[in-house]
Amino acid sequence: MSQAVADKIHTYFSQYPERKYPKGQILVFADENPDYIFYIVQGRVRKYDVSYRGDEVIINTFQPPSFLPMSWALNKTPNHFFYKAETDVTLHLVPVEDALQFLQQNPDVALDLLSRLYKGLEGMYGRLVHLMSGTARSRLLYELIIDCRRFGQQQADGAYLLKSSETDIAARSGLSRETVSREMKKLKQEGWAEINRTGIVVKDISVLENSLGTEV
Repeated sequence: MSQAVADKIHTYFSQYPERKYPKGQILVFADENPDYIFYIVQGRVRKYDVSYRGDEVIINTFQPPSFLPMSWALNKTPNHFFYKAETDVTLHLVPVEDALQFLQQNPDVALDLLSRLYKGLEGMYGRLVHLMSGTARSRLLYELIIDCRRFGQQQADGAYLLKSSETDIAARSGLSRETVSREMKKLKQEGWAEINRTGIVVKDISVLENSLGTEV
């Protein structure tokens, strides 16, 4: 997203009421169609479903300057997912009709939204490939790489610090918590990753990317 587009989005959406929600707060329930679009200023919002076992299945994670849920706003597609604050979040509540009018009047913003949508779809296609034909290891590697690229904090030595837990990775990859723990132990033994009090540290993302091609 260009800075000009980001500034335009922020200037318009920030005129609407600001709300702060604590980590874990559900913003939208499944089968609920909200009257507002949520423009994220700070923090992350998780879109997820709940499996028959009661486990969360993470569909996507949104960060600033995302605004959501757009499927309902654009197409009136019924919402079947939960949205909750993955961290403490600050956002603005924008009436759906106002958000749509803004997109219609600003084609550069609409084009940017379309561009980010397709980028996100490519990530989901990759996840689908590994889900259908990959190994537990390849599915874990893929999620770690995506996490590094989207949310990782790059360190001075080139490593990436991830705030995700093994439970989070399990919910995104479709693996059990025990399987993720077992595969992470192997990565730690190989010197590719480690877990400490601050999160998961991926020491060299290029090693994971090179290995992934042999794991499908």
